[in-house]
Amino acid sequence: MNLNDILVGVSTKQVIGNAGCDIADVQFDSRKIQAGALFIAISGTQSDGHAYIGSSIEKGAIAVVCEQLPTELADSVCYIQVDNSNEALGQIAANWNGNPSKQLKLVGVTGTNGKTTTATLLYQLFRSFGHKCGLLSTVVNYIEGEAVPATHTTPDPIELNALLAKMVAAGCEYAFMEVSSHSVDQRRIGGLEFDGGIFTNLTRDHLDYHKTFENYLKAKKRFFDDLPKSAFALTNLDDKNGEVMLQNTKAKKCSYSVRQTADFRAKILDDTLEGMTLTVGQHTVDVPFVGRFNASNLMAVYGAAVMLGKDEYEVLVHLSGLRPVNGRFEALRSPKGFTAIVDYAHTPDALVNVLNTIKEVLRGRGEIITVCGAGGNRDKGKRPIMAQEAANASNKVIITSDNPRFEDPQDIINDMLAGLDEEQKQNVISIVDRKEAIKTACMLAKKGDVVLVAGKGHENYQDVQGVKHHFDDHEVLCDIFNTNK
Repeated sequence: MNLNDILVGVSTKQVIGNAGCDIADVQFDSRKIQAGALFIAISGTQSDGHAYIGSSIEKGAIAVVCEQLPTELADSVCYIQVDNSNEALGQIAANWNGNPSKQLKLVGVTGTNGKTTTATLLYQLFRSFGHKCGLLSTVVNYIEGEAVPATHTTPDPIELNALLAKMVAAGCEYAFMEVSSHSVDQRRIGGLEFDGGIFTNLTRDHLDYHKTFENYLKAKKRFFDDLPKSAFALTNLDDKNGEVMLQNTKAKKCSYSVRQTADFRAKILDDTLEGMTLTVGQHTVDVPFVGRFNASNLMAVYGAAVMLGKDEYEVLVHLSGLRPVNGRFEALRSPKGFTAIVDYAHTPDALVNVLNTIKEVLRGRGEIITVCGAGGNRDKGKRPIMAQEAANASNKVIITSDNPRFEDPQDIINDMLAGLDEEQKQNVISIVDRKEAIKTACMLAKKGDVVLVAGKGHENYQDVQGVKHHFDDHEVLCDIFNTNK
């Protein structure tokens, strides 16, 4: 592909050399450079790609995009200087792959909690309408019916556009994707053309990266600021930051709620561990989802579908046939008569939402035993808060390992325990081994109780010292149930 074509839409400061050369490959990782490649030097969080410009040229790169020019320029190389290499990478990746987002109805979902559920249910919903669709999510990516392993909530621009291009090649009409705050801040979604954006909620998370909540909010808001006039921006009015997201967007503004007047509103008529009955407008619908937060997610899905042109009643018919996402409030019935719930809740707010939902459904007819932990090498400030919220809303709490990564699991547990007063500690124990913690919770549970296993949800591994060991909360619970029959 000609370099001039690859640079369409890229804001350049200066171009030195032959921009009419043909490029064989595009990379921002110098280790993947081959002869005839374009190398984009990114100032990353771990290393600066500008330090690898020389080695990339030695490996065969014939063009380089960079923010700072090297002190010595090779005669055979074209140098493109830009203000922001990350922004350039997004547009270059889109051009390189034929701008696939322009050939799809692309909808992005952002927020702290509910992104995976909302994006996945939209994917399921539109497939149930008979459309070919793609999905980009934390759990798994899908190109129509083909599963593609997911490595990040939002992939890097080259991988992201390559996946979208495969969706186009497979005949997909729609694509639904989670949009992480990291991807907005790092311009990973630069060059994409969205037809809609959805905001779920905003609570404390990723402060190890963003440093402040305000920075985190700004990253989310930028997604909506950048939406085109032709797109829709759908926000959750039940979140105090919902209207903030729409302040500067050019897109068509719309809202959803389960608590107040909105463009798309639901009321919960009945709620059990098996599902809910909702009223939406003039209609009543039964869904196999539990809790106010899931009602909110369903309203986001409903609203987006209507904004994409679907009939309101037909959407509700199809909505009733959807099923919960793996590891998101996934209920398992024990032979002993208690219910175990596996959920991805790994932030204080998400944990509160799940626990409040369980309490509302139980109505005092059983106890709640919570198993939870906190990830290593992440925001330490939320650890004591997680423990406090678990202790406040549970009858018993077992604090255990999550993904300790490169930290000592006991140190993480101690950080959580530090948030508890003496009274709270009376109903809290700690067990480092997650499997033993889950076993203990099941031993303590009686008929009618609920055991919440929080934090990992769909994950089938534990990250310990850089090694991912197989571990699946769902599998562990099933093994315990089968053993105790």
